[in-house]
Amino acid sequence: MLSTFGSFGDVHPYLALALELRARGHHPVIATSEIYREKTDALGLELHPVRPDDLPSFDEPDEISRMLEKMMDARTGSEEVINTLILPHLRDIHEDLSAAVGGADLLMTHPLSFPGPLIAEQTGIQWVSSVLAPASMLSVYDPPVPPQLPALHKVMKHHPVFGRAIMRLGKWKLASLLKAINRLRADVGLPPTGAHPLFEGQHSPTLVLALFSRVLAEPQPDWPPHTRVTGFPFYDRRDRAGDAPGLSSELAKFLDAGEPPVIFTLGSSAIWVAKDFYRESIAAARALCQRALLLIGHERNRPAEPLPAGIAAFEYAPYGEVLPRASVIVHQGGVGTTGQALRSGRPALVVPFSHDQFDNGARIARLGCGRVLPRTKYNAASATKELRALLHKQSYAAQAKEVGQRVGSEDGARAACDALEEVLAAK
Repeated sequence: MLSTFGSFGDVHPYLALALELRARGHHPVIATSEIYREKTDALGLELHPVRPDDLPSFDEPDEISRMLEKMMDARTGSEEVINTLILPHLRDIHEDLSAAVGGADLLMTHPLSFPGPLIAEQTGIQWVSSVLAPASMLSVYDPPVPPQLPALHKVMKHHPVFGRAIMRLGKWKLASLLKAINRLRADVGLPPTGAHPLFEGQHSPTLVLALFSRVLAEPQPDWPPHTRVTGFPFYDRRDRAGDAPGLSSELAKFLDAGEPPVIFTLGSSAIWVAKDFYRESIAAARALCQRALLLIGHERNRPAEPLPAGIAAFEYAPYGEVLPRASVIVHQGGVGTTGQALRSGRPALVVPFSHDQFDNGARIARLGCGRVLPRTKYNAASATKELRALLHKQSYAAQAKEVGQRVGSEDGARAACDALEEVLAAK
C-alpha cells in the first residue's frame, strides 16, 4: 500500500514504484485522492481513494486557482496546506487509510500521510516511510532554505544551535497538528505521543526511503540511521485521454525546426497561479533572440496575442523526452521537475514560489548547474539577465552535463523496491 497526497510531483514517484513492484510480481495499491484515478486506470493500477474528496478537478481551473493562491504563498503556503487540506479531514484520512491497509503486507507513507504512522502502530503492519526532497529531512547540519526568509539558511548552516531554535519554532507554530494527532490517538485507544508528525514522527523506525539523488543531498548525522537514498523514481506522463504516447508530432516538429529552445515550465501546481509568468518569459526569450517552448499546463495560460516566430506553447510534454532538448530550463523548483531537469543535463533557472522549491533551487545553484530567481522578482528584465548568464557561461552547461550523467546512472525505482523487498523478506 503506497500512500501519498499532493500534486503530480507527489504522486508520480509512487506510480514509478508501483509499476516496478508490479513487474516483480507484487500487487501495489495507490492510496491517494480520487482525482488521480484517471492515472491509475490508464496504468492498470489499483487506487484506494482517500479523502478529502471535494478537491476540484482539472476541469475546474478557476476553483483550483482559488485554492492554490494561498497554498503557493511563500510565507504561509505550507501552513495553509496543512490547515486547509489535512487537519479538517484527519479522521476521514485515518478511516480511509485504515480500510486500505486491511490485508496489506506493507504500508509506505508520504510525508503528508500523517495518520499512517498511527495506523502502523495500531495494526502492526510493516511500515516504511519516504521523503521526496531533502528539505523534508529537516537537518540542522544541512538545513533547508526556508521560503519565508531564504537568507536564514546561511545563519542556520553555520550555527546549528540557531538552526535547532528555528526547528523548535516550527514545531511550536505547527503545534495544532500534533494536538490533532494526539486527539485521534486517544479516539482509537493509543497513548499520546511527543513525536511531531511533520518532524521526527514522520519517519519509520524500520526504513526511511529518501527518493532523490545524492547529488542533491548526502546523509547527515541527524538523519534516521536507517535512511536509504535511492535516486529519483521517474514517471512523467499526464495520462489524460487523447495524450500522445510521447512527444506530439507538432511539438517534435517545432523542436526539429531550429536550435534548442529555452523551455519554460511551472510543473503541475504553480501553473494555476502563473499570472504573467509566460508573458514575461516570452519577452525575455525575444530579448535574447532565443527560441522558446512554453509548457503552459492549461489553456488558461496561453497568451491571448499570437506567439512570435520561434516560440511555441503546449499544455504538457513528458519531461524525460523534452527537457534534454532544451538549451536552458526555467522551472518552479518542485522536486519532481527538479529531478527531471537534473537528469536532462541542461542548466536551469529556478523560479521558486513556495514550499521546498526554494531549497531545491538553492541546491541546484550550489551544484553549479543553475541559478535562482524568486517568483516575486521574476520579470522580463531579470529573467533576461539570468538567462544570459546561463546561456553564455560555459561552466553551467558543463556542470549540468556532469550532474545529468550522475542522475541518469541511478535507478531510483529499482533501488527503492529492492529496499522494500528486503523489509518484506525480513517479516
